[in-house]
Parts: sequence; C-alpha cells; structure tokens
Amino acid sequence: MTDPGPGRFTPLIVLVLGVIGISTGSIFARYADASPLVISFYRSGIAAAVMLPLVLLRHRGEVLALGRGDFFRVLLAGMFLALHFSTWITSLFYTSVASSVVIVETIPVWTAILAPFVSKERVSRLTWVGIGVSFCGVLVISAGDFTLGGTALFGDFLALLGAWFATLYFLTGRVVRAKVSLPVYTFICYGAAAVVLLIVIIAAGLPLKGFTGVTWGAFVGMALISQIMGHSSYNWSLRYLSASLVAVALLGEPIGATIMAWALLGETLTLAKILGGALILAGVVIAVKGEQS
Repeated sequence: MTDPGPGRFTPLIVLVLGVIGISTGSIFARYADASPLVISFYRSGIAAAVMLPLVLLRHRGEVLALGRGDFFRVLLAGMFLALHFSTWITSLFYTSVASSVVIVETIPVWTAILAPFVSKERVSRLTWVGIGVSFCGVLVISAGDFTLGGTALFGDFLALLGAWFATLYFLTGRVVRAKVSLPVYTFICYGAAAVVLLIVIIAAGLPLKGFTGVTWGAFVGMALISQIMGHSSYNWSLRYLSASLVAVALLGEPIGATIMAWALLGETLTLAKILGGALILAGVVIAVKGEQS
C-alpha cells in the first residue's frame, strides 16, 4: 500500500513552526555567556542527545541498514551545518548584526541557483519573484548598516561563507531526506555537527564548563526549541517541499527574532523593520504559490 503522505498544507504548517522555533536562536544566544563555537556545540550536541533514545528504541534497524552513500551524505550535511554555525556566528563579532544577517539571508538565492544541479529541481519564475521580494525585505530591515573595510569586511566574508555552507546543508538534506527518516537524519546530522565543533573547540582551547545557570538554560533552550523544533521542522519539510521554498521560509527568521527581541529584550521596532517584515512575508507567500504551481 502506497504511503499517501501528509495533507496538502501540513508541510507548510510545519514550516511555520520551524520559523518560530529557529527565530528563538538569537534570543537564547543573547542570554548565553559563552564562545559562539561553544554555543553551537551545545546546541547541536544536546539536540543529538535528546534524539538518541528515540533512535535506539525505534530506528536502530534503519541506522544499521543505512547505506554507506546515504550515511556519508548525512555526515556531510552535519559538517556543513557545523561550518555554517561557526562562520556565521563568529561573523557577528566582526561586523554589525544587520550586515551579517542580510548577507547570510542570501541562502535562498544560492539555493535556487544550485538546486537544478544538485537536487534536479526546477525553480519556477514565481518562486524567483518571491525570493527577490523577500530579499528586498531583508535589505530594507538592515538599510544603512553596511560597513566596508577592516574587521567589518572580514565579518561580511564570514557571513557569506555561512550562507554558502547553509545552502550546501539544505541541498544535501533535500537529497538524502527522501530516503532517511527524520529521527535518524537529525540524530546523525546534529551529532556530526557537534563532533566537528568539539574538535575545533578542543584545538582552540575553549572552555566547555563553568557557565552560569542562565547560560546552561540558554544552551538547552537552543537545543530543544531552536534546533529540534526549528531545524528539525525544516528538515522534515525537505521531504515534501523544494529546497528553494524551504530556504525562502528562512527569511521569516528576522521577523520572528525582531518581534521576540522587542517583547523580551526591549529592542525598538522601527518602521524599516515593519516594512521589511511585510516584504519578507509577501515574498514567502509568492514563493509558496510558485511551489504549488
């Protein structure tokens, strides 16, 4: 009997939950008093540890039967995720947050360009329009905050690397998620990312303990909400939606993060952020229509 799959709108609903979850990442990071690499390690490592009992109890056979090629692709996705975290979060220490965000949010553009070659997907003209409109919204939000030269230029380059690594992470996941269940994929992927980050942390001599209760709480929050609820929702959606659409949905993160920062941290909600957020939402709606067509 053929698996009918989820309902028509279920992947989109899960994608919305993913946007909400991933938008909490910057809020939790604000409360975590630790190195960006250490934050990324605990975010990935705790998430993998939470998935371990489920994988051992219900998916052990699938792990043992996983082909060498698929296993390597999941490991590769985890490596790209670790590289994305390490480059993008580090960029925040060299350039402005707005400049870093607008550069890393070029992920949909790179995804749309590479998708036909990697996952054999054709990006519709309407989806391209949605990508353009959403990216304009990101530009409006961060207008006037670009700086060039010195450490800022280095930070911008790190953010661009972060966008490229995130693109490869989504495209690799799109290819392998059609054959690997979500629990197995996320456990191996997040675990691989944690191992890569741990190696870098040890090499750099960064501390892994001695943090406050607030920081540990932020680590757990990022793992459960930002990673498992956020990233896992994206990874589940990759089985039913194109990588380009999932990447466009990422542009909703600045909206969610801005609203949460306004409500929880007292940051101002400017006209530019409201207008830019409206453009981002409009672009996502257009991209969804392009996907359905």
